[in-house]
Amino acid sequence: MVVSTQPPDSKFAYVVVVSQRSRQLMLGGRPLIDNPRARKYTRVAEEELKQGLLEFEAPDPIVETEGEAKKRKDNL
Repeated sequence: MVVSTQPPDSKFAYVVVVSQRSRQLMLGGRPLIDNPRARKYTRVAEEELKQGLLEFEAPDPIVETEGEAKKRKDNL
């Protein structure tokens, strides 16, 4: 796992990170931003992520060898 502070490249991963942080805020977590522009938890979490204030773990990319790729294609 790789720890990152930059927004993820994948839209799905971006939504997962923002939703997890917004849930923390809903349960009473304090914003990492002094004066957030919005009151909605999801917007605050999104702003925190864009400013690089959130740390999250991203899984290592899967590296597929040529042999594995050929086997997968043959099974289709």
